[in-house]
Amino acid sequence: MLKYNNTSHSLQNRFIEYVQIDTQSDPESPTVPSTEKQKNLGKVLVAQLLEIGIIDAHLDEFGYVYATIPANTEKDVPVICFCSHMDTSPDCSGFGVKPIIHKNYQGQDLILPDDHTIVLRMSEHPDLKAQIGNDIITASGTTLLGADNKAGLAEIMEAAAFMMQHPEFKHGTIKILFTPDEEIGRGVDKADLKKLGADFAYTIDGETCGSIEDETFSADGAVLIIHGVSSHPGFARGKMESAIKILSDIISALPKDRLTPEATAQKEGFLHPVTIQGNVELAEAHFIIRDFDDLLLEAHGKTLEAIVKQVMQNYPKSTYELRIKEQYRNMKKVLDQHPQVLEYGVLAIERAGILPKRQSIRGGTDGSRLSLMGLPCPNVFAGEHAFHGKQEWASVQDMEKAVETIINIAAIWEEKSK
Repeated sequence: MLKYNNTSHSLQNRFIEYVQIDTQSDPESPTVPSTEKQKNLGKVLVAQLLEIGIIDAHLDEFGYVYATIPANTEKDVPVICFCSHMDTSPDCSGFGVKPIIHKNYQGQDLILPDDHTIVLRMSEHPDLKAQIGNDIITASGTTLLGADNKAGLAEIMEAAAFMMQHPEFKHGTIKILFTPDEEIGRGVDKADLKKLGADFAYTIDGETCGSIEDETFSADGAVLIIHGVSSHPGFARGKMESAIKILSDIISALPKDRLTPEATAQKEGFLHPVTIQGNVELAEAHFIIRDFDDLLLEAHGKTLEAIVKQVMQNYPKSTYELRIKEQYRNMKKVLDQHPQVLEYGVLAIERAGILPKRQSIRGGTDGSRLSLMGLPCPNVFAGEHAFHGKQEWASVQDMEKAVETIINIAAIWEEKSK
């Protein structure tokens, strides 16, 4: 069987090019995509797809990249899509990324040159233990790296180039989908699944080498608005009820030893305030609510409302509005109906010489919503680590294994078809 190799360093060259293009998304923007600069990377990807011979590659008005690698087999193979997102997290700057390759890592602390307080230590990043002798890529200390999810982009692009360069490698129709705004929960809002025309998909957006994930959080978002009573502070006795203080009381009343990200792990859900703004008369807080179980998720929302009602009893002149909205749901219920999607992903990882790690994600991916939209879509590792912060890193060798896995997935679907 043909094997992928990275002897020309094309994989890391792609990755380094992509991370230097600022694609940060913006949760406050109403546009699609939320930032026009995401299209800058989309245009680069389309040009490169066209260059390797994929003639239908294009960027649509909403910032999505679509492309097709035609089947080269006579078998009736389901259409498989590989998907990654182009945006980076709003949590940390993605402007002026300066990627650094730390060759032949030997377990030492990696002190980032532009801010010596940013240090990657093996004791704090256990996955570095498996990287001895590998090449680690970081940013310089003032930005995130963007491996989430530009590692996935580079890997899918490498796999696509491999398939186009090797017509003797047999596969069914392969679809490519690159999305904007995944980091702000809007990654597939405008995805045209009819145009995409895929039967099954894989997001390439996971962490540890060998991981494959078939379960995510279910997610809701909540907006809480407090209408207080404003008065001149010099004459406020018996009159003022500050919306800021009311909201502070509600935040302080949230559980501290449970239902909070700082105190939960594995399958435990949480209730988490993410933004607060306001004044004496009006204050607003946004929350994210997460759990793997939809009934528990609903219960967490009720917990929030019970706390709000309890606190509001102390402020009889003030009122509140609480709106809870569905964001995405656990993809496991869909994937369990299509076991071959996960089975072939696991086999593809094994063929790459890696021990598969079937996991749950304490988060979400585009695959969560794609699955619920009718496109079953587990998540495969991309080799991204410590994402959304200045300590983000990726391993070149893990990224190579991700490319092998993508190629193996395409091959296995063809082999298993008639």
